[in-house]
Amino acid sequence: MAASRVLKGIAAFVAIVGVLLALPLLLPADRGPRDAAPDHGLPWQIDLLPDGGSRVFGLLPGRSTLGEARRLFGPEVQVALIVAPGETGSLEAYYETLSAGFVTGKMILTLETTLAQREQMLQRARKADYMESTTRRVELAEADLQAADNAVIGAIAFIPTAALDEQIVLQRFGTPAERIRNSERTEHFLYPEKGLDLRLDAKGKEVLQYVAPREFARLRDPLLPAGKP
Repeated sequence: MAASRVLKGIAAFVAIVGVLLALPLLLPADRGPRDAAPDHGLPWQIDLLPDGGSRVFGLLPGRSTLGEARRLFGPEVQVALIVAPGETGSLEAYYETLSAGFVTGKMILTLETTLAQREQMLQRARKADYMESTTRRVELAEADLQAADNAVIGAIAFIPTAALDEQIVLQRFGTPAERIRNSERTEHFLYPEKGLDLRLDAKGKEVLQYVAPREFARLRDPLLPAGKP
């Protein structure tokens, strides 16, 4: 009986913590002047630009560089080539912990590189470690790490600490133009006008992916069955 009460107490505590983490996301979007400053740079605050681009987290996907991200979020970022079997790999910069306004999470910046550049980085790499399955994380040579600061950020992925649900997504981001379910547990909420693909995961962490709206096909096309426009 005592053990049962302890387990129930732990479960209740976990539930309360989950509610407290999500509470800021559920607060009304319209807030008074006193609260305006902390709202800067929140995940749902996407400024659209005349050239078909956007600004989110203070960055412009397709234009801002890793060096600019370092100045905004700090120098403590991990940069590596991520290479999955059968793929040419991608150069990524990873922030383990980052605050976007009052929302915390992890951020992954995909940096634009050519195939030739990545092949040269692989040749100069210091070492490679396996991550999940056979995907490799390749540590770059010092010269390539320094050069990475000039690389343009092609896409931004943000993984919030607090769990999201459909109610929070619709309240904060609005009604999506399209919803694509690709498994029993995951569904993509697509906002092409914002350059946003929000993946809702019933059993895991949500992932918000941002590109310039003019480049939205980069996010949508991989979700479609072969041959479907």
